[in-house]
Amino acid sequence: MKRCYKCGQRAVVYLRQHRIAFCKEHYIEWYLKRLKETIKEFRMFDKEDKVLVAVSGGKDSLALWDALNRLGYKVDGLYIDLGIGEYSQKSKRVCQDFAKERSLRLNIVDLKREIGDIPTIKEVEKRPACSFCGQLKRYYMNSFAKKESYKAVATGHNLDDESATLLSNVLSWNMGYLSRQFPVLLEGDGFVRKVKPLFKFTEKENALYAFLSGINFVEEECPFAEGASSIEYKKILSSIEEKSPGTKLRFYMDFLRKLHPLLTQEKLQIKPCKLCQEPTTAEICSLCRLRERVRSKTLSSLSNS
Repeated sequence: MKRCYKCGQRAVVYLRQHRIAFCKEHYIEWYLKRLKETIKEFRMFDKEDKVLVAVSGGKDSLALWDALNRLGYKVDGLYIDLGIGEYSQKSKRVCQDFAKERSLRLNIVDLKREIGDIPTIKEVEKRPACSFCGQLKRYYMNSFAKKESYKAVATGHNLDDESATLLSNVLSWNMGYLSRQFPVLLEGDGFVRKVKPLFKFTEKENALYAFLSGINFVEEECPFAEGASSIEYKKILSSIEEKSPGTKLRFYMDFLRKLHPLLTQEKLQIKPCKLCQEPTTAEICSLCRLRERVRSKTLSSLSNS
């Protein structure tokens, strides 16, 4: 039987990659301390800064919002309603209940009102849903954060996400993406600061924190995520991690320490979109072009009905 290394009581958590066991109380203490140290190490934001946490109803984003609130940071939530049937409705309810229980502010952006829900956009987009969905979320996170004067947008990307993305970018040697893969993307050129405070935590560690903290979260995957290449990369890395605990963390941290400083980020010519004023490299941003295609599709469907 494993014992908590802090108090000697029976452990409820054993982290193989760290070779350490904790009781409930000291796991939560460890999690919060590690998160606080990560934020300080990478100078993500300060206690005085107003931070917007992007929440989906899943374990990672809600664990992040809860932990930042416990640590005393000024954090509000942002839920983007993607309009994916019961999945989105359940996710929104979970986020609303979470905020209400803790007296926190939850902002909601309704994608259907802004441009169209994901099923509608899927009819006019050839790309996989995960591709344009991510683009839409980044757009509205940035525009909302700017409008409401938030210092930073924090997302719940975890170590599994980041190491899988790194593996994908290395396999294709996508130097542009590699140069931008960092836990902090600074503000500038119309962009708000983006931070990933959970990048050192695995999905399992976040799930344990959520469970031990009594956080209700949505366990189902997005129905459009099936077949995504990122899932396969996660499986590959998890298989290696099983045989050699700590591989994911070493893989990603060594990239940040040894390779990332050598990469030069391409300086793009950023300018405001002529229609929405959000930053883009073109005269009209990709989201506004997509909005027009959705609008044309809707008008065509109405005229044929």
